[in-house]
Amino acid sequence: MLSLHTNAAALSAQNSVGGTQKSLSNSMTRLGTGFRVNSAMDDAAGLQIATRLNAQSRGMAVAQRNTQNGISMMQTAEGAFNEISNILLRMKDLATEAANGASNTDDKTAMDAEYTELGAELGNILTNTKFGGQALLNGAGSLQAGGVTFQIGADAAETMTVDVSAKLAALVTALGTVGTVATAAGATTAITATEGWIDDVGSIRADLGASSNRLEHVNNNLGNMRTNTEQARGRIMDVDYATETANMTSKQMLMQAGTSMLKQSSSMSQLVMSLLQ
Repeated sequence: MLSLHTNAAALSAQNSVGGTQKSLSNSMTRLGTGFRVNSAMDDAAGLQIATRLNAQSRGMAVAQRNTQNGISMMQTAEGAFNEISNILLRMKDLATEAANGASNTDDKTAMDAEYTELGAELGNILTNTKFGGQALLNGAGSLQAGGVTFQIGADAAETMTVDVSAKLAALVTALGTVGTVATAAGATTAITATEGWIDDVGSIRADLGASSNRLEHVNNNLGNMRTNTEQARGRIMDVDYATETANMTSKQMLMQAGTSMLKQSSSMSQLVMSLLQ
């Protein structure tokens, strides 16, 4: 029907051009930002899932740093215990030598001087070994004060506790008085004592080593989970450039065609005027 008031062809063309323009604008936005979902309007459910995956991924990234810090802390402690072991081995050597009847009084006095100094250094290591400015082996907040809990996951329940407090407290107390090797009797007692201390240190080092190994595996597993979580989030949020570029090209062609038809539809009113001539 030819009408002067209503141009149905023009209205249809306008509606088509409007829809095409909106789709073209969306495609250009996606290609410009690199994201398929730029607002909740694009994919409400997808955005919610992606946000949750992002929170999980960020939490696991922090947990990975936690595990590495935990390993570093325990390696610091293990290094201190390694030096303590070396000192105790030397003290046992001195005690064994001092217990020998061939050693005279002057020999025992010299050996005892070294033995005493080594004992003092044990106390120094236990007191002054620190990690991040915090006493690590002796004192408030140290491994001796209680178990240390590491956050090893994105959820609050994902924790790991390392507790060598009882063994370490006993060792610190025992090393508080190392005795003397100035006499044969004292040297004999020192031999037995140092053997026990060496075993105690070995037990603590074994516990720390086992915990460090576990944290290393925790870190590896977190890395695997984080990688897959990021990939899952990317599949939701990231734009497929090949598909979206083809889509934009299609919308550009439709935009050109729709604009051309809108121009042609404007000539429909002129047909009405021609009938009146």
